[in-house]
Amino acid sequence: MKKYWLFCILLTGCSVTHKTTTPAVSQLRFIHKYIVPYNLSFNGTTVGGLSGIDYDTARKVYYLICDDRSEKQSARFYTARIPLTGDSIVFTSVTSLRMNNGNVYPGTKNMAPDPEAMRYNPHTGKLIWSSEGERIVSDKDTILKDPGVYEINKNGYFTDSFAIPSLFRMQATNAGPRRNGTFEGLGFTSDGRYLFVSLEEPRYEDGPRAGFTDTTAYIRILKYDLHTRQPVAQFAYKLAPVAHRPVPADKFYTNGISDILVLSDTQLLIMERSFSIGTKDCTIRLFVANLDHATDVSNIHSLQATKVFTPVKKTPLFNFDSLHTYVDNVEGMTFGPRLPNGHRSIIFVADNNFSAEEEMQFYLFEVE
Repeated sequence: MKKYWLFCILLTGCSVTHKTTTPAVSQLRFIHKYIVPYNLSFNGTTVGGLSGIDYDTARKVYYLICDDRSEKQSARFYTARIPLTGDSIVFTSVTSLRMNNGNVYPGTKNMAPDPEAMRYNPHTGKLIWSSEGERIVSDKDTILKDPGVYEINKNGYFTDSFAIPSLFRMQATNAGPRRNGTFEGLGFTSDGRYLFVSLEEPRYEDGPRAGFTDTTAYIRILKYDLHTRQPVAQFAYKLAPVAHRPVPADKFYTNGISDILVLSDTQLLIMERSFSIGTKDCTIRLFVANLDHATDVSNIHSLQATKVFTPVKKTPLFNFDSLHTYVDNVEGMTFGPRLPNGHRSIIFVADNNFSAEEEMQFYLFEVE
């Protein structure tokens, strides 16, 4: 199998040992930034749109899901090796995602997925990935494809799916999830008992999208029983305000959750990504979220209307602005192997949206 070596910006070097426990996170120390060349070709595919990442400690590889909606090539994921020594990244395989009939996903808008997150379950040897679905409502056409969470084997073949509550079904009216605002992050508890899935933006009924000074932009975090694949709880999480006002003022802006990492049954590492037209960088902010005293909002149809609930408590951890380097559309994160000092590594990946104006970046940190 042909390997492609990528350009790396080296800041310091490390070597590797491996353990599987999930670390507590109190501080991050920046180590490397890697940049992947635009439109890199690998095994007949275009490498880009990498929106989720996870590490397999047994095989010592990273799984990287691509958010190509079967437009360039069929929906897919990659495996790669990311050395902690400053050497180049190596892509090692590419695998098509399969529908439950065994076929690859076609590029038609009513059938193509929007892959966003992927995790490897070491307890089962299976992968779980999420799709944001589709919601296009116009005078010419209406396409409604529900978001989903799916289990596959390492060859990409469908093995099962998770039950999706009716609150998260796409609708033609301004109700339910917003387009591109659904299942963006997911992660397991270390014992393989629970799965958490996060929305990127608020449902219509739960309130407005994030603004510049608001305190009412609540998204939902779903908790699943991994064995039954049924949801067992939902929690409300308040987004931070958008980091910058757009220029011009009427242009696009957003802030939402781009990924999560599970630290324990009641603690999550949350990544919020803010972007506004007129500012090249994305603002990537990390928070530690505590679910201990949060209300289960499964039976609350509208968080905006009710307002009688306790949201998840969040504590700021790190802001990528402090790196003083160009930060693009960071969408995925995973714990990696341990460093020589015994601390765990954490790696982030930026989705370049297959655009020459953006960069596919990897960031390596030490968890202190």
